[in-house]
Amino acid sequence: MKFLTYLILLIATTCVGQDSKNVVLLDNWNPDTLLSNSTLVKYNDCWGYTANNQEYAIAGSTEGVHFFQIINNKFVPKGFILGNYSSSLVVHRDIKTFSHYAYAVCDEGPSKLQIIDLSYLPDSVHLVAEIDAGFGRVHNIFIDSVNALLYACSVTPIVGGNPTSLIPMRVFSLADPINPVQVYEGPSGLSQVHDAYVRNNIAYLNCGFDGLRVYDFSNPSSPLFLQNIDIYQDQGYNHQGWLTPDGKKYIFGDETMGMRLKSCSVASNHHVTIEQRFGTNFSNNSVPHNIMTTNEYAFVAYYNEGLRIYDIRNGAKEIAHYDTYPVDFFYKLNGAWGVYSELPSERILVSDRQTGLYLFDFDRSVFLKQLPDNITVFPSLLSSGNEITVKIENNITSEFNVEIISSLGQTVGNAHFSNQTYGQFKLPYLAGIYYLKITYIDYLGDEISDIKKVMLY
Repeated sequence: MKFLTYLILLIATTCVGQDSKNVVLLDNWNPDTLLSNSTLVKYNDCWGYTANNQEYAIAGSTEGVHFFQIINNKFVPKGFILGNYSSSLVVHRDIKTFSHYAYAVCDEGPSKLQIIDLSYLPDSVHLVAEIDAGFGRVHNIFIDSVNALLYACSVTPIVGGNPTSLIPMRVFSLADPINPVQVYEGPSGLSQVHDAYVRNNIAYLNCGFDGLRVYDFSNPSSPLFLQNIDIYQDQGYNHQGWLTPDGKKYIFGDETMGMRLKSCSVASNHHVTIEQRFGTNFSNNSVPHNIMTTNEYAFVAYYNEGLRIYDIRNGAKEIAHYDTYPVDFFYKLNGAWGVYSELPSERILVSDRQTGLYLFDFDRSVFLKQLPDNITVFPSLLSSGNEITVKIENNITSEFNVEIISSLGQTVGNAHFSNQTYGQFKLPYLAGIYYLKITYIDYLGDEISDIKKVMLY
Protein backbone atom coordinates (compact mmCIF):
# COMPACT_ATOMS: atom_id res chain seq x y z
CA MET A 1 0.00 0.00 0.00
CA LYS A 2 2.88 2.38 0.80
CA PHE A 3 4.45 1.65 -2.58
CA LEU A 4 1.14 2.29 -4.34
CA THR A 5 0.75 5.66 -2.57
CA TYR A 6 4.33 6.57 -3.52
CA LEU A 7 3.71 5.59 -7.16
CA ILE A 8 0.50 7.62 -7.41
CA LEU A 9 2.16 10.72 -5.98
CA LEU A 10 5.21 10.28 -8.21
CA ILE A 11 3.10 9.98 -11.36
CA ALA A 12 0.97 13.00 -10.38
CA THR A 13 4.02 15.11 -9.57
CA THR A 14 5.77 14.37 -12.85
CA CYS A 15 2.70 14.80 -15.07
CA VAL A 16 1.43 18.17 -13.87
CA GLY A 17 3.21 21.46 -14.54
CA GLN A 18 3.60 24.31 -12.08
CA ASP A 19 1.08 27.13 -12.33
CA SER A 20 2.43 30.64 -11.67
CA LYS A 21 1.56 34.33 -11.91
CA ASN A 22 3.90 37.33 -11.45
CA VAL A 23 6.52 35.08 -9.80
CA VAL A 24 9.76 33.90 -11.44
CA LEU A 25 11.40 30.64 -10.37
CA LEU A 26 15.15 31.16 -9.95
CA ASP A 27 16.24 27.86 -8.40
CA ASN A 28 14.95 24.68 -6.78
CA TRP A 29 17.00 22.34 -4.57
CA ASN A 30 15.47 18.87 -4.38
CA PRO A 31 17.98 16.01 -4.07
CA ASP A 32 16.66 12.46 -4.36
CA THR A 33 18.94 11.07 -1.64
CA LEU A 34 17.19 12.36 1.49
CA LEU A 35 15.17 10.11 3.75
CA SER A 36 11.44 10.25 2.96
CA ASN A 37 8.28 8.48 4.02
CA SER A 38 5.57 6.88 1.87
CA THR A 39 4.13 10.29 0.95
CA LEU A 40 7.55 11.62 -0.17
CA VAL A 41 7.83 14.11 2.71
CA LYS A 42 11.47 15.16 3.02
CA TYR A 43 11.46 18.85 3.95
CA ASN A 44 9.98 21.18 6.56
CA ASP A 45 10.78 24.82 7.36
CA CYS A 46 13.14 27.39 5.83
CA TRP A 47 14.80 30.61 6.93
CA GLY A 48 17.13 33.30 5.58
CA TYR A 49 20.35 34.83 6.88
CA THR A 50 22.52 37.76 5.76
CA ALA A 51 26.14 38.50 6.70
CA ASN A 52 28.77 40.70 5.05
CA ASN A 53 26.30 41.59 2.29
CA GLN A 54 25.94 37.92 1.40
CA GLU A 55 22.56 36.17 1.46
CA TYR A 56 22.06 32.63 2.68
CA ALA A 57 19.19 30.13 2.74
CA ILE A 58 18.59 27.58 5.49
CA ALA A 59 16.36 24.54 5.04
CA GLY A 60 15.23 21.78 7.38
CA SER A 61 14.79 18.19 6.27
CA THR A 62 14.16 14.75 7.70
CA GLU A 63 17.92 14.42 8.18
CA GLY A 64 18.98 17.81 9.56
CA VAL A 65 19.66 21.43 8.59
CA HIS A 66 21.09 22.51 5.22
CA PHE A 67 22.88 25.79 4.50
CA PHE A 68 23.28 27.55 1.12
CA GLN A 69 24.84 30.73 -0.15
CA ILE A 70 22.75 32.41 -2.85
CA ILE A 71 25.06 33.18 -5.76
CA ASN A 72 23.83 34.32 -9.19
CA ASN A 73 20.29 33.32 -8.22
CA LYS A 74 21.36 29.76 -7.40
CA PHE A 75 21.66 27.75 -4.18
CA VAL A 76 25.29 26.88 -3.49
CA PRO A 77 25.64 24.32 -0.63
CA LYS A 78 27.80 25.57 2.26
CA GLY A 79 27.20 23.04 5.00
CA PHE A 80 24.96 20.48 6.66
CA ILE A 81 24.31 19.74 10.33
CA LEU A 82 22.93 16.28 11.07
CA GLY A 83 19.88 16.51 13.28
CA ASN A 84 20.05 15.19 16.82
CA TYR A 85 17.20 13.01 15.59
CA SER A 86 17.46 12.06 11.92
CA SER A 87 14.71 9.87 10.53
CA SER A 88 12.04 9.55 7.85
CA LEU A 89 9.64 10.05 10.78
CA VAL A 90 10.74 13.68 11.21
CA VAL A 91 7.92 16.04 10.24
CA HIS A 92 8.72 19.26 12.14
CA ARG A 93 12.07 21.00 12.20
CA ASP A 94 12.25 24.75 12.87
CA ILE A 95 15.20 27.13 12.47
CA LYS A 96 15.73 30.76 13.48
CA THR A 97 18.84 32.97 13.67
CA PHE A 98 20.25 35.35 16.28
CA SER A 99 23.57 37.18 16.03
CA HIS A 100 25.81 34.77 14.05
CA TYR A 101 24.07 31.63 15.28
CA ALA A 102 21.28 29.42 13.96
CA TYR A 103 18.99 27.68 16.46
CA ALA A 104 17.32 24.45 15.32
CA VAL A 105 14.67 22.33 17.05
CA CYS A 106 12.70 19.22 16.15
CA ASP A 107 9.36 17.89 17.40
CA GLU A 108 10.03 14.19 16.91
CA GLY A 109 12.29 11.64 18.59
CA PRO A 110 14.77 12.29 21.42
CA SER A 111 15.55 15.80 20.18
CA LYS A 112 17.55 18.71 21.59
CA LEU A 113 18.18 22.36 20.76
CA GLN A 114 21.07 22.64 18.30
CA ILE A 115 23.10 25.86 18.13
CA ILE A 116 25.10 26.34 14.94
CA ASP A 117 27.88 28.92 14.46
CA LEU A 118 27.52 30.79 11.16
CA SER A 119 30.51 33.08 11.57
CA TYR A 120 32.68 30.86 9.35
CA LEU A 121 30.44 31.37 6.32
CA PRO A 122 30.81 31.30 3.40
CA ASP A 123 33.32 28.53 4.09
CA SER A 124 31.48 26.32 6.59
CA VAL A 125 29.06 26.02 9.52
CA HIS A 126 29.80 24.41 12.91
CA LEU A 127 27.61 22.81 15.57
CA VAL A 128 28.69 24.41 18.86
CA ALA A 129 26.05 23.15 21.30
CA GLU A 130 23.30 20.57 21.75
CA ILE A 131 21.14 21.42 24.74
CA ASP A 132 18.69 18.99 26.28
CA ALA A 133 17.81 20.73 29.56
CA GLY A 134 14.63 22.76 29.13
CA PHE A 135 14.11 21.77 25.51
CA GLY A 136 13.75 18.19 24.24
CA ARG A 137 11.10 18.21 21.52
CA VAL A 138 10.06 21.73 20.49
CA HIS A 139 7.46 22.50 17.82
CA ASN A 140 8.43 26.06 16.89
CA ILE A 141 10.72 28.84 18.06
CA PHE A 142 10.70 32.61 17.70
CA ILE A 143 13.60 34.87 18.63
CA ASP A 144 13.10 38.46 19.78
CA SER A 145 16.55 39.67 18.68
CA VAL A 146 16.24 43.14 20.21
CA ASN A 147 15.65 41.72 23.69
CA ALA A 148 17.69 38.52 23.19
CA LEU A 149 14.81 36.20 24.11
CA LEU A 150 14.03 32.82 22.57
CA TYR A 151 10.39 31.69 22.72
CA ALA A 152 10.11 27.88 22.54
CA CYS A 153 6.56 26.81 21.68
CA SER A 154 4.97 23.48 22.61
CA VAL A 155 7.89 21.96 24.48
CA THR A 156 7.99 18.24 25.32
CA PRO A 157 10.94 17.63 27.66
CA ILE A 158 12.80 14.35 27.27
CA VAL A 159 13.65 12.75 30.63
CA GLY A 160 15.57 9.49 30.75
CA GLY A 161 15.04 9.09 27.02
CA ASN A 162 11.26 9.36 27.36
CA PRO A 163 8.95 12.26 26.44
CA THR A 164 7.10 13.92 29.34
CA SER A 165 4.02 16.16 29.42
CA LEU A 166 3.79 19.02 26.94
CA ILE A 167 4.50 22.54 28.24
CA PRO A 168 2.76 25.39 26.32
CA MET A 169 5.82 27.64 26.10
CA ARG A 170 9.22 28.33 27.64
CA VAL A 171 11.19 31.56 27.25
CA PHE A 172 14.99 31.66 27.40
CA SER A 173 17.44 34.52 27.69
CA LEU A 174 20.14 34.56 25.00
CA ALA A 175 22.35 37.03 26.84
CA ASP A 176 24.94 34.29 26.37
CA PRO A 177 23.92 33.00 22.92
CA ILE A 178 25.27 29.47 23.37
CA ASN A 179 24.00 29.06 26.94
CA PRO A 180 20.26 29.83 26.99
CA VAL A 181 18.81 30.44 30.45
CA GLN A 182 15.11 29.77 31.10
CA VAL A 183 13.23 32.78 32.45
CA TYR A 184 9.58 31.75 32.01
CA GLU A 185 7.21 28.81 31.63
CA GLY A 186 3.49 29.06 30.80
CA PRO A 187 0.93 30.51 30.23
CA SER A 188 -1.46 28.75 32.54
CA GLY A 189 -4.84 27.62 31.30
CA LEU A 190 -3.59 26.72 27.81
CA SER A 191 -3.08 23.28 26.35
CA GLN A 192 -0.38 24.59 24.00
CA VAL A 193 1.20 27.55 22.25
CA HIS A 194 1.82 26.44 18.70
CA ASP A 195 3.77 29.49 17.51
CA ALA A 196 4.53 33.09 18.47
CA TYR A 197 5.42 36.46 17.00
CA VAL A 198 7.13 38.96 19.32
CA ARG A 199 8.12 42.61 18.84
CA ASN A 200 8.96 45.21 21.48
CA ASN A 201 8.13 42.58 24.12
CA ILE A 202 4.54 42.21 22.82
CA ALA A 203 3.90 38.54 22.09
CA TYR A 204 1.12 37.34 19.80
CA LEU A 205 0.59 33.69 20.68
CA ASN A 206 -1.09 31.26 18.28
CA CYS A 207 -2.69 28.76 20.63
CA GLY A 208 -4.25 26.11 18.40
CA PHE A 209 -7.89 25.49 19.22
CA ASP A 210 -7.65 28.03 22.07
CA GLY A 211 -7.33 30.90 19.57
CA LEU A 212 -5.08 33.96 19.87
CA ARG A 213 -3.59 35.51 23.01
CA VAL A 214 -1.54 38.67 23.44
CA TYR A 215 0.94 39.25 26.30
CA ASP A 216 3.41 41.95 27.31
CA PHE A 217 6.78 40.34 28.12
CA SER A 218 8.50 43.55 29.25
CA ASN A 219 9.11 41.58 32.44
CA PRO A 220 9.96 38.20 30.85
CA SER A 221 9.58 36.24 34.08
CA SER A 222 6.09 37.65 34.76
CA PRO A 223 4.31 38.65 31.52
CA LEU A 224 1.17 40.78 31.53
CA PHE A 225 -1.95 39.36 29.87
CA LEU A 226 -3.46 41.79 27.35
CA GLN A 227 -6.07 40.02 25.22
CA ASN A 228 -7.71 36.71 24.36
CA ILE A 229 -9.61 36.00 21.12
CA ASP A 230 -11.02 32.51 21.50
CA ILE A 231 -14.13 32.77 19.29
CA TYR A 232 -14.09 34.14 15.74
CA GLN A 233 -15.36 33.32 12.26
CA ASP A 234 -13.53 30.72 10.18
CA GLN A 235 -11.98 29.46 13.41
CA GLY A 236 -9.96 26.28 13.41
CA TYR A 237 -6.47 25.49 14.67
CA ASN A 238 -4.74 28.85 15.14
CA HIS A 239 -1.37 28.09 13.64
CA GLN A 240 0.88 31.10 13.00
CA GLY A 241 0.88 34.83 12.31
CA TRP A 242 3.05 37.84 11.44
CA LEU A 243 2.98 41.55 12.29
CA THR A 244 3.56 44.14 9.57
CA PRO A 245 6.69 46.31 10.02
CA ASP A 246 4.58 49.37 10.86
CA GLY A 247 2.80 47.38 13.58
CA LYS A 248 -0.65 48.23 12.22
CA LYS A 249 -1.73 44.82 10.91
CA TYR A 250 -1.41 41.27 12.14
CA ILE A 251 -2.15 38.44 9.69
CA PHE A 252 -2.73 34.93 11.00
CA GLY A 253 -4.00 31.62 9.71
CA ASP A 254 -5.83 28.58 11.01
CA GLU A 255 -4.32 25.27 9.90
CA THR A 256 -7.72 23.73 9.18
CA MET A 257 -9.26 22.76 5.86
CA GLY A 258 -11.35 25.52 4.29
CA MET A 259 -10.50 28.20 6.85
CA ARG A 260 -9.41 31.57 5.52
CA LEU A 261 -6.59 33.84 6.63
CA LYS A 262 -7.43 36.70 9.01
CA SER A 263 -6.33 40.30 8.57
CA CYS A 264 -6.38 42.22 11.86
CA SER A 265 -5.90 45.83 12.83
CA VAL A 266 -3.60 46.45 15.80
CA ALA A 267 -4.36 49.44 18.03
CA SER A 268 -1.79 51.51 19.92
CA ASN A 269 -2.60 49.49 23.06
CA HIS A 270 -1.85 46.29 21.06
CA HIS A 271 -5.52 45.29 20.96
CA VAL A 272 -6.17 43.06 17.93
CA THR A 273 -9.39 43.30 15.89
CA ILE A 274 -10.17 40.85 13.10
CA GLU A 275 -11.31 42.92 10.13
CA GLN A 276 -11.22 40.63 7.12
CA ARG A 277 -10.95 37.01 6.05
CA PHE A 278 -9.28 36.05 2.77
CA GLY A 279 -7.62 33.13 1.06
CA THR A 280 -7.17 30.95 -2.00
CA ASN A 281 -9.31 27.97 -3.02
CA PHE A 282 -10.78 27.75 0.49
CA SER A 283 -14.07 26.47 -0.91
CA ASN A 284 -12.08 23.40 -1.94
CA ASN A 285 -10.72 22.92 1.62
CA SER A 286 -7.31 24.54 1.10
CA VAL A 287 -5.12 25.10 4.19
CA PRO A 288 -2.75 28.03 4.84
CA HIS A 289 0.47 27.36 6.77
CA ASN A 290 3.23 29.93 7.39
CA ILE A 291 3.05 33.68 6.76
CA MET A 292 5.41 36.66 6.54
CA THR A 293 4.42 40.26 5.76
CA THR A 294 5.55 43.68 4.68
CA ASN A 295 3.35 46.76 5.08
CA GLU A 296 1.99 46.05 1.61
CA TYR A 297 2.07 42.29 1.11
CA ALA A 298 1.41 38.98 2.80
CA PHE A 299 3.55 36.05 1.64
CA VAL A 300 1.92 32.73 2.45
CA ALA A 301 3.19 29.15 2.21
CA TYR A 302 -0.23 27.73 1.45
CA TYR A 303 0.34 23.96 1.45
CA ASN A 304 -1.26 22.49 -1.72
CA GLU A 305 -1.73 25.99 -3.19
CA GLY A 306 2.02 26.73 -3.09
CA LEU A 307 3.28 30.29 -2.59
CA ARG A 308 0.50 32.91 -2.54
CA ILE A 309 1.11 36.67 -2.38
CA TYR A 310 -1.60 39.15 -1.37
CA ASP A 311 -1.81 42.95 -1.47
CA ILE A 312 -3.08 43.75 2.04
CA ARG A 313 -3.26 47.54 1.76
CA ASN A 314 -6.80 47.90 0.47
CA GLY A 315 -8.53 44.64 1.22
CA ALA A 316 -6.51 41.51 0.47
CA LYS A 317 -6.26 40.61 -3.20
CA GLU A 318 -4.06 37.81 -4.48
CA ILE A 319 -1.60 39.35 -6.91
CA ALA A 320 0.93 36.56 -7.45
CA HIS A 321 1.47 32.86 -6.93
CA TYR A 322 3.60 29.84 -7.74
CA ASP A 323 2.20 26.37 -7.19
CA THR A 324 5.10 24.33 -5.79
CA TYR A 325 2.86 21.27 -5.36
CA PRO A 326 0.66 20.89 -8.47
CA VAL A 327 -0.87 17.57 -7.37
CA ASP A 328 -4.66 17.69 -6.91
CA PHE A 329 -4.87 15.35 -3.92
CA PHE A 330 -7.56 14.82 -1.30
CA TYR A 331 -5.03 15.37 1.51
CA LYS A 332 -4.62 19.15 1.76
CA LEU A 333 -1.49 19.40 3.95
CA ASN A 334 1.14 18.55 1.35
CA GLY A 335 3.13 21.21 -0.45
CA ALA A 336 4.46 24.61 0.62
CA TRP A 337 5.40 24.67 4.32
CA GLY A 338 7.82 27.53 5.01
CA VAL A 339 8.29 31.02 3.56
CA TYR A 340 10.96 33.69 4.11
CA SER A 341 10.58 37.14 2.51
CA GLU A 342 13.09 39.33 4.36
CA LEU A 343 16.25 38.94 2.28
CA PRO A 344 17.65 42.39 1.36
CA SER A 345 17.38 41.47 -2.34
CA GLU A 346 13.62 40.85 -1.81
CA ARG A 347 13.96 37.36 -3.27
CA ILE A 348 11.67 34.84 -1.61
CA LEU A 349 12.47 31.45 -0.11
CA VAL A 350 9.84 28.71 0.06
CA SER A 351 10.19 25.16 1.36
CA ASP A 352 7.84 22.50 0.02
CA ARG A 353 7.37 19.28 1.99
CA GLN A 354 7.82 17.12 -1.09
CA THR A 355 9.58 19.22 -3.73
CA GLY A 356 12.31 21.01 -1.79
CA LEU A 357 13.67 24.52 -1.36
CA TYR A 358 12.73 27.26 -3.83
CA LEU A 359 14.17 30.67 -4.68
CA PHE A 360 11.73 33.10 -6.32
CA ASP A 361 11.82 36.61 -7.71
CA PHE A 362 8.75 38.81 -7.24
CA ASP A 363 9.01 42.43 -8.37
CA ARG A 364 7.30 44.25 -5.51
CA SER A 365 7.78 47.68 -7.10
CA VAL A 366 5.30 46.84 -9.87
CA PHE A 367 2.48 46.67 -7.33
CA LEU A 368 3.53 49.46 -4.97
CA LYS A 369 1.45 52.18 -6.64
CA GLN A 370 -1.84 52.55 -4.82
CA LEU A 371 -4.92 52.52 -7.01
CA PRO A 372 -7.57 55.20 -6.34
CA ASP A 373 -10.27 54.25 -3.88
CA ASN A 374 -13.20 52.90 -5.87
CA ILE A 375 -15.63 52.72 -2.93
CA THR A 376 -17.20 55.51 -0.88
CA VAL A 377 -19.15 54.95 2.34
CA PHE A 378 -21.04 57.79 4.06
CA PRO A 379 -21.58 58.74 6.76
CA SER A 380 -18.87 56.88 8.70
CA LEU A 381 -20.32 58.06 12.03
CA LEU A 382 -24.07 57.60 12.55
CA SER A 383 -26.64 56.63 15.13
CA SER A 384 -28.08 53.12 15.32
CA GLY A 385 -30.99 52.55 12.92
CA ASN A 386 -29.98 55.33 10.53
CA GLU A 387 -29.33 54.80 6.84
CA ILE A 388 -25.88 54.43 5.31
CA THR A 389 -24.86 54.68 1.66
CA VAL A 390 -22.26 52.58 -0.16
CA LYS A 391 -21.26 53.94 -3.59
CA ILE A 392 -19.12 52.22 -6.21
CA GLU A 393 -17.18 54.90 -8.07
CA ASN A 394 -16.16 55.09 -11.75
CA ASN A 395 -18.92 52.70 -12.89
CA ILE A 396 -16.57 49.76 -12.47
CA THR A 397 -19.42 47.41 -11.57
CA SER A 398 -23.19 47.43 -11.22
CA GLU A 399 -23.46 44.54 -8.76
CA PHE A 400 -21.91 44.26 -5.34
CA ASN A 401 -22.36 42.71 -1.92
CA VAL A 402 -21.92 44.24 1.55
CA GLU A 403 -21.07 42.03 4.53
CA ILE A 404 -21.55 43.71 7.93
CA ILE A 405 -18.97 42.52 10.49
CA SER A 406 -18.85 43.27 14.20
CA SER A 407 -15.68 44.23 16.07
CA LEU A 408 -15.49 40.57 17.18
CA GLY A 409 -15.20 39.46 13.58
CA GLN A 410 -18.75 38.07 13.40
CA THR A 411 -21.00 38.62 10.40
CA VAL A 412 -24.20 40.29 11.62
CA GLY A 413 -25.81 41.16 8.29
CA ASN A 414 -25.58 41.18 4.49
CA ALA A 415 -26.90 43.37 1.71
CA HIS A 416 -26.75 42.67 -2.03
CA PHE A 417 -27.31 45.19 -4.82
CA SER A 418 -27.81 44.53 -8.56
CA ASN A 419 -28.09 46.83 -11.57
CA GLN A 420 -26.96 49.89 -9.62
CA THR A 421 -23.73 51.50 -8.49
CA TYR A 422 -24.91 52.47 -5.01
CA GLY A 423 -26.87 50.92 -2.16
CA GLN A 424 -28.61 52.31 0.91
CA PHE A 425 -29.58 50.37 4.02
CA LYS A 426 -30.02 50.74 7.77
CA LEU A 427 -27.69 49.53 10.53
CA PRO A 428 -30.08 48.52 13.36
CA TYR A 429 -27.35 47.34 15.71
CA LEU A 430 -25.96 48.18 19.13
CA ALA A 431 -23.54 51.07 19.44
CA GLY A 432 -19.96 50.21 18.56
CA ILE A 433 -17.51 49.77 15.68
CA TYR A 434 -18.55 47.79 12.59
CA TYR A 435 -16.80 46.90 9.36
CA LEU A 436 -18.39 46.79 5.92
CA LYS A 437 -16.76 44.30 3.56
CA ILE A 438 -17.75 45.38 0.06
CA THR A 439 -17.17 42.80 -2.67
CA TYR A 440 -17.63 43.04 -6.44
CA ILE A 441 -16.36 41.54 -9.68
CA ASP A 442 -14.31 43.94 -11.82
CA TYR A 443 -14.14 44.07 -15.62
CA LEU A 444 -11.29 41.52 -15.63
CA GLY A 445 -13.42 39.01 -13.79
CA ASP A 446 -11.39 39.36 -10.58
CA GLU A 447 -13.14 39.49 -7.22
CA ILE A 448 -12.32 42.75 -5.42
CA SER A 449 -12.94 43.30 -1.72
CA ASP A 450 -12.53 46.36 0.47
CA ILE A 451 -13.15 47.02 4.16
CA LYS A 452 -14.70 50.25 5.45
CA LYS A 453 -15.08 51.10 9.13
CA VAL A 454 -18.18 52.78 10.53
CA MET A 455 -19.09 53.75 14.07
CA LEU A 456 -22.55 53.63 15.60
CA TYR A 457 -23.42 55.71 18.67
